Amino acid sequence: MELMKNIFFNTDKLIENTTVKISYTGKFFQDGCEDVFIHYGFGLNWDALNEIQMEKTELGFQAELTLGCGDTFNFCFKNGSGDWDNNDGQNYVFELEKPQTDLLVLEEETSSIGTARKLRKSYLWSKKLRLAVYKIITYLPKLISGNYKKKTTENNQTD
Repeated sequence: MELMKNIFFNTDKLIENTTVKISYTGKFFQDGCEDVFIHYGFGLNWDALNEIQMEKTELGFQAELTLGCGDTFNFCFKNGSGDWDNNDGQNYVFELEKPQTDLLVLEEETSSIGTARKLRKSYLWSKKLRLAVYKIITYLPKLISGNYKKKTTENNQTD
């Protein structure tokens, strides 16, 4: 997902405490720099300030990092010569979303009776299906080859 020109993320949303891969194809990549670092922090005060070297690929410079807590993810780029790409002094700033913490509502105990009935029905159907498959496998080849003899009442009386 491209959130700003020349900056791409491997996700649609930036969510706190998740890992994200960032790709940069901006000024330093276009100039052919070999070493690029991402300098980043979180929130208005750039909390948890960090800087890591990005890996140069044919798709741009890439780095994988874990997003911290805060309202925003702030970053800029620095090359090996100490030059900065900080979005013309404004830095690159993206909003962070809070992780979803909706609680799952569990069904009441009374629903377990219905579940037991469903399981019983599925068990009976599986037994019927297995019996049908057994009969087909056993008797179909005999019917096709003509080796199947149906017992008649005369045969039963002579025995």
